[in-house]
Amino acid sequence: MVSIHRLTAADLPRLRQFWKERWDGEFVVAHGTIFHPENVSGFLALDGNDWVGLITYTFLDTDCEIVSIDSLRENEGIGTALIEKVVEEARANQCRRVHLTTTNANLRALGFYQKRGFCLSTLSPGAVNEARKLKPSIPLIGENNIPLRDEIELEMLLT
Repeated sequence: MVSIHRLTAADLPRLRQFWKERWDGEFVVAHGTIFHPENVSGFLALDGNDWVGLITYTFLDTDCEIVSIDSLRENEGIGTALIEKVVEEARANQCRRVHLTTTNANLRALGFYQKRGFCLSTLSPGAVNEARKLKPSIPLIGENNIPLRDEIELEMLLT
């Protein structure tokens, strides 16, 4: 049975390792910003003591930005439950929107987010090429052999 728990400071070493395994480094880059584990909040999906999902986010003024999301067991509702927790947290903090950034090659994610109420808001051509200057481990080719080059922001308005 999967349960959702708030990420704590004690989880930081495991979060760093998780990001190394899943995001090719101890930090995440989006829209020219470097996100470090100690500067994000998050929720864990746990099956016993095993991490089966993770979402991280940060607040800036009236915005809540999802920094990363991973579900290690797809099609079980884990990703949806994690997004719902962040939206709940954003509402509690009186945010006007929740937003996130993905890439042109992440077709499954684009569909996933739109099915959960997110709308396309910004296309940043060439942004992944710029992100590689901050994080050279970002691959050149993404899912389905699509060149990884553009960032796409999606948002959910909470008004």
